[in-house]
Amino acid sequence: MIRDQVVWLYRTLGERGLIVGSAGNVSARTVEDPKEGMLITPSGGDPERVSAADLAHVTLDNEALDDMTPSSATPSSEWALHAAVYRTCPGAAFIAHTHADACTALACLNQPLPAFHYMVLQFGGDDVRCAPYVTFGTPALAELAAVAIEGRTACLLANHGMIVSARSTAEALTHSILLETLSRQYLLARSAGTPRLLTRQEMQDARERFKTYGPRPPI
Repeated sequence: MIRDQVVWLYRTLGERGLIVGSAGNVSARTVEDPKEGMLITPSGGDPERVSAADLAHVTLDNEALDDMTPSSATPSSEWALHAAVYRTCPGAAFIAHTHADACTALACLNQPLPAFHYMVLQFGGDDVRCAPYVTFGTPALAELAAVAIEGRTACLLANHGMIVSARSTAEALTHSILLETLSRQYLLARSAGTPRLLTRQEMQDARERFKTYGPRPPI
């Protein structure tokens, strides 16, 4: 059940220390006639306490979609951010937004995660962009994040955190961990000196190598 998947992702991100208290939210895209929508964790939610029944089911314009959502469930204050990413990323089925330490530290420098390591390619480009700072929970933040994540599966949010889109909960978790790991490694490298960035050709070579990386499909 999709509600259980959202709760699992939310709790697991909490257990991994990527969401602490209410500093983060998770959603899943829903496609039901007549309107597209999302299941999203509630405002002020806590990964340790939220249940499937607590999730808000709303359209991408924040209109209630069904009677399963209790009247006390208010969608996350970042519902517009999630909606904007779903509109921008047609392949996104799940979204995770966190204030994970390393991602947030890098975002507070108002800088992208550059091509210091070829694994940055896992997010769809040669870097992970950083959206400019605006007040959380606002349409302006949603608009800027949509620009930063276009053509990618993740972006940083200046002085705020990060957001990842994915095709499954497993991918959302894996990519959230990967983005946090790469951000931490980049900050460590910067603390020791000036990281060498890979050239455009080196990133292209790695991109080609990834095409034959991993398990082969069955014959």
